[in-house]
Amino acid sequence: MFSNYLIGLREGLEASLVVCILVAYLVKTGRRDALRPIWTGIAVAIALALGFGCALEFGSQEMTFQAQEALGGSLSILAVGLVTWMVFWMRRTARHLKSELGAKLDAALAMGTGALVATAFLAVGREGLETALFVWASVHAAGDGSPRPLIGVALGLATAVVLGWLFYRGALRINLAKFFTWTGGMLVVVAAGVLAYGFHDLQEADWVPGLTHLAFDISDTVEPDSWYGTLLKGVFNFQPDPTVVQVTVWALYLVPVLTVFLAPVGFASGKGKGKVKEPDDQGTQPSTASPA
Repeated sequence: MFSNYLIGLREGLEASLVVCILVAYLVKTGRRDALRPIWTGIAVAIALALGFGCALEFGSQEMTFQAQEALGGSLSILAVGLVTWMVFWMRRTARHLKSELGAKLDAALAMGTGALVATAFLAVGREGLETALFVWASVHAAGDGSPRPLIGVALGLATAVVLGWLFYRGALRINLAKFFTWTGGMLVVVAAGVLAYGFHDLQEADWVPGLTHLAFDISDTVEPDSWYGTLLKGVFNFQPDPTVVQVTVWALYLVPVLTVFLAPVGFASGKGKGKVKEPDDQGTQPSTASPA
């Protein structure tokens, strides 16, 4: 449940920040008339994300077992790729997020209502689709049929909305650089478990060999139905009897990705100097202009 709460919080806060920046920019520049198309674009993006999640869930139920496992494994790997790109992208661009969105909004204002709707839709829609896919993959990996993963996601999104609103009103200051670094690192750990389970799905679909070749089996020590087994499964997607392929994939992803993500160098997009331009101490701060 915690891992899903983290997904909802992290992804939801990114989307909330985007909305805060867009709305605050329009309020500050006296363009309240443009708020309606912005909210329209946001609503369409949310509806698309929900529809995408429903299509993943209910569409897969009509498939054979092997087809379900193949789809689940493939989408889990895709979700891990997207979330990995997302955490690196946010770490590199958090400092300039406000100015980038402001420039896009200026161009959209000049082009008209349709461009405003598209700007809000694209800015929020990407986060929504990423969230829907990663949450589906995480819930699929949990596989216990309980509502806890979805409750965790809902609580994370609700927390993100509240934080975003407080952030917009100027009642809360968050060190976004540290927030996105810590939550990004935790999401990399969660993603490693999702990736390993994705390959297990592919093994059950007979796409990847080695289903019967276990790396170890500690089911007698860490019982899957125990409270600690459930906790490890829910947070890290831990499996007491993983295959050799699962353990190999988990290690090959987690060690290098987490090392590079937490390293102080190597993220520069500049002229080959290999140094990170770290975000400001307080991270990206949207305007705290209050709606009248």
